[in-house]
Amino acid sequence: MSRLVIIILAVFLPPVAVFLKKGIMPTFWLNLILTLLFFIPGMIHALLVVTKETR
Repeated sequence: MSRLVIIILAVFLPPVAVFLKKGIMPTFWLNLILTLLFFIPGMIHALLVVTKETR
């Protein structure tokens, strides 16, 4: 999937973007909780997860 599409998803649907990048991992559940409590922290976390370069 295009990096731009994932970044756009991270802004509008943070848990979906994290799920597409990482799958069902603890990172996804953390993002889901952050998004349900307050949307902005979930969005910031999703942007950090999807823009982080994997080595």
